[in-house]
Amino acid sequence: MTDLILAIDQGTTGSTIALMDTDGRLLTSVNHEFPQIFPQPGWVEHDPESIWQSVLKGLTAVFSDTEYTVSQVAAIGITNQRETAVLWDSQTGDAVHNAIVWQCRRTTDVCEGLKAAGHEALIKAKSGLVLDPYFSATKFKWLLDNAPQAKALLAEGRLLAGTIDTYLMWRLSNGKAHKTDVSNASRTSLMSLETLEWDDELLDVFGVPRAILPEICPSSGRFTLTEAVPGLPDGLPVSGVAGDQQSALFGQACFDPGDAKCTFGTGSFILMNAGTAPISSDSGLLSTVAWQLEGQDPVYALEGGAFVCGAAVQWLRDQLGIIDRAADIEALAASVDSAGGVEFVPALAGLGAPYWAPDARGTLTGLTRGSGKGEIARATLDAMALQNVDILTAMETDIGKTMNTLKVDGGASANNLLMQLQSDYLNRPITRPEVIETTVAGACFLAGLGEGIWASSDEVARVWRSDKAFTVGLTDAERAERLASWRMAIGRTLHSPT
Repeated sequence: MTDLILAIDQGTTGSTIALMDTDGRLLTSVNHEFPQIFPQPGWVEHDPESIWQSVLKGLTAVFSDTEYTVSQVAAIGITNQRETAVLWDSQTGDAVHNAIVWQCRRTTDVCEGLKAAGHEALIKAKSGLVLDPYFSATKFKWLLDNAPQAKALLAEGRLLAGTIDTYLMWRLSNGKAHKTDVSNASRTSLMSLETLEWDDELLDVFGVPRAILPEICPSSGRFTLTEAVPGLPDGLPVSGVAGDQQSALFGQACFDPGDAKCTFGTGSFILMNAGTAPISSDSGLLSTVAWQLEGQDPVYALEGGAFVCGAAVQWLRDQLGIIDRAADIEALAASVDSAGGVEFVPALAGLGAPYWAPDARGTLTGLTRGSGKGEIARATLDAMALQNVDILTAMETDIGKTMNTLKVDGGASANNLLMQLQSDYLNRPITRPEVIETTVAGACFLAGLGEGIWASSDEVARVWRSDKAFTVGLTDAERAERLASWRMAIGRTLHSPT
């Protein structure tokens, strides 16, 4: 077997290395975790060297005890945790500080200061993003101001900055490549969605020098070649790069405007293909670059996320003790015909899109003497599906197109009852793929296209395979009644005292 594609899926808690063949089949994968660092409440860091070592361990392990060899690898694809920021010395490779993780809230005051100075409208208009510590720009600025040696290295022309994709490519190429792709660059708040270049006004607002930033490239095409990487030969091409959620959209073959995917994880991340022009959302969503194939126009996406999805099931397990294992939620919820009027709004970490109410708190309403564990479990699955309806309805409004089918992935997508509820409440078919590791699939597809393994996205679409489809089973009247009850519960949550 030849022409295998190796994926590096560098996530928030660990790094997965996987192999895919030209038929789009995931052959094998390994994962190695690395430590999470919490210097103080609200701060989250990673040691960049620990990230790199987790990748190296995976590169060795993925070929152990299998029939596959590294000589069969034709290309490497990278997908990564987005927004996490790193600064390092271009001569030694040493990071000047731990990476600041996307979850970190240390730059909240910086964002509030920029809002007070009137910069929010400019930032959203140019970058498509809201002004929030989530994104990379204020993290870079914090590192420049606070990391030991950062100013000295900057003055000497030795300081480099990047998101995790950039850092990995620099290490894989032995310091030859300082590059990123458009999807990752679009999450920094420093790139113009129109020009796909670092924007002088945004760089000035955030105080980030252009000289330390990587070259922005299309998501598919030859970025660099490996050099001096333990476990890999020199000269392997890195030919596909995308942030994890955009990679999942590509891995789900969502190639037409209106195509959408939902990743059911701790939260739920929803992206919808918005076509070849950026769309400014009037509904509380983010506009971002989905990907760009070499020699082609960029594809944009609308993005929205619910902060709590699978985490609501964990809360039932860990705080309430209603279930022993997360997987038990499906059988318990299926033990009743409905939630019996119980509504659970899982605003356990505030409400995300399209409400953006960080101070909202979770509510459990409609309880009677007849309410039991089954009704609460069913209300939880209902909520996981219903909050996605709110996001997807907003997306359809912004894009002016009706979604045909929602493609799903992530751990909770294995819950058949949840998927049926999602189809019923959304009034759209739901499709679950054979390969649910869609971030890996996206990285492999982009790398394969970059090296000519597949000639076009049409060929990629032909190797994408559905595992199971869910069709709508509610009448319009039943759906309208259910949505009305949910929106009343949302209203109570938004207007309740905190």
